[in-house]
Amino acid sequence: MIFKSNFTKKAALSAFAGAVAVAALPSASFAQQAAGRPPQGWFKVCTKQEDNDVCIVQNLLTASNGQLITAIGLISVQGKVNRKVLQVSVPSARLIPPGIQMQIDGGKGAKLDYAICMPDKCVAEVPLSDAVLASLKKGGEVVFTSVNFQRAPNPIKISLGGFTGVFDGEPIEQSKLEERQRLLQEEMQKKAEDARKKLEEAQKAAKAN
Repeated sequence: MIFKSNFTKKAALSAFAGAVAVAALPSASFAQQAAGRPPQGWFKVCTKQEDNDVCIVQNLLTASNGQLITAIGLISVQGKVNRKVLQVSVPSARLIPPGIQMQIDGGKGAKLDYAICMPDKCVAEVPLSDAVLASLKKGGEVVFTSVNFQRAPNPIKISLGGFTGVFDGEPIEQSKLEERQRLLQEEMQKKAEDARKKLEEAQKAAKAN
């Protein structure tokens, strides 16, 4: 799938990859922010790329150490190019032929073929049809299943709660985006420090024995 004009698949991939890089920008209630935890869920960012307006509705799941588990991006391009793309990123070391299976509310699975694999992740991409978008808006959950190098399926369940409001709503402001990134970094640093302290305590206990 190659976009006609200057907005190529590479640009779409880089748009999402850039979003994933800043993102663990998860969205949701500011009550969670007040509690000192980065909010989780769907969020929307919009940028200008050449003569096109690009909006990405996304959801990112990360491990406690910040490693990517699964990232979903619904990319809408308007301007010289008008196109909608669904991209899903999973960790690397995946079997390529099975692709990623997408299943909404236990319905029939749909295969998403990988578009590119990088050292830290593999990205699958398909056109975002009106039918798939409607199913996501009506759905309660979506499951993305990739197959790792040990041939073991790895299903990841993601709630669709709040998806419609985010997709149809306004994008997040840059200042709020930066605040969410700051909160995430602080939480990651705290977890790293806690892990370091636990390791030191375990080492001291081992020496004492």
